[in-house]
Amino acid sequence: MKILFINYECPPIGGGGGVASFQLAVELAKQHDVNYLTMGYRDLPASENVNGVKIIRIPVLNRKTRSTATYLSMLSFIPAAVLMGISLCKKQEYNCIHAFFVVPSGICGFCLSRLFSIPLVMTALGGDVYDPSNCYSPHTSRVMRSIITFLFNHSNLNTVESTNLKEMIFRYYCIKKPVRVIPLGFIKPVFPQKSRTNLCIPENKIIFISVGRLVKRKGYEYAIKALCLLTEEYPFHYYIIGDGPDEPGLKNMVATLGMKDKVTFLGYLSDETKFQYLAGSDIYLLPSIHEGFGICLLEAMYCGLPIVSTNNGGQLDILKNHENALLAEAQDSDAFSMKIRELLADEGMKTAFSSNNRRDITHYYIENIAKMYENIYRELLNITASKDSHED
Repeated sequence: MKILFINYECPPIGGGGGVASFQLAVELAKQHDVNYLTMGYRDLPASENVNGVKIIRIPVLNRKTRSTATYLSMLSFIPAAVLMGISLCKKQEYNCIHAFFVVPSGICGFCLSRLFSIPLVMTALGGDVYDPSNCYSPHTSRVMRSIITFLFNHSNLNTVESTNLKEMIFRYYCIKKPVRVIPLGFIKPVFPQKSRTNLCIPENKIIFISVGRLVKRKGYEYAIKALCLLTEEYPFHYYIIGDGPDEPGLKNMVATLGMKDKVTFLGYLSDETKFQYLAGSDIYLLPSIHEGFGICLLEAMYCGLPIVSTNNGGQLDILKNHENALLAEAQDSDAFSMKIRELLADEGMKTAFSSNNRRDITHYYIENIAKMYENIYRELLNITASKDSHED
């Protein structure tokens, strides 16, 4: 099959949604011809082949940082992607178009699907349809709700990454078509192990760690405040991997709370270094206000980390309270701190969580997720072929 992926995010730009879609593209490229249409950024090449996937990057307006897109950059992506997509569709004769993020990628996918009669799969990934931490979230705007509802109802097939996101879509949008839940996939990483000494991680402290963009939705302020309540009880250090617009404010909070010697912002790291830090840590913290899925959790699970998380979002498909994680109410630092204390006080619980996470991660291996999407693509191709034969 020839498949066109459209996602304005693609590593190294963007967050987990881009990582997940690119990993799926890499797995599918082992047996299919996969092109990936995405945003350009700084000196990234306009076109390159990475792990069997041909990436096509198009210039956009006002893309200022690696971690997050501006509204203008997303808006300018739409006409640029459609124009490039027209050129690609004329040359490639794709069997299927797969758009990740309803806005802006789904708009591009819809236009190309209609112009060239190519089946469209559209995947929502969280903030594109529902972000309770953002006053400009699409679900709060009548215009955006209308656009997103139209796109959902005019694609050939819709998927979402979690049960919670599916519930939010049907709560806020007038969707008349079914929506399938297909989790994000995980590629087993290969990385050389490093000791705590080599990573400059304290040997005699409890190491907490989080991975994700520094944006309000990730709720880092609540984890920092929760750990501040433990400073007199436990020797610890908290590492935060990722960058984003909230970094200055979070660093200021850390300084104000007197925790500069207990919290380190590591910034954006390569996958290899990221997994080395995860493997060298003791407990993973997910303080998010809301998660569409939480690919960072899969990374933590692979490294056998017990988890303390909030209980609002797609992570509930992955985490089970008192089985592989402890769950607290979102935006409640006191509750989050109590769950951390509970886990630290029970070595047996920590060991069980670690073992269960190493077991459960196998369900999300990318080869299993890729097969689900292959079946969807073939299903759509069979429907298209059946319609064509009836018309003949």
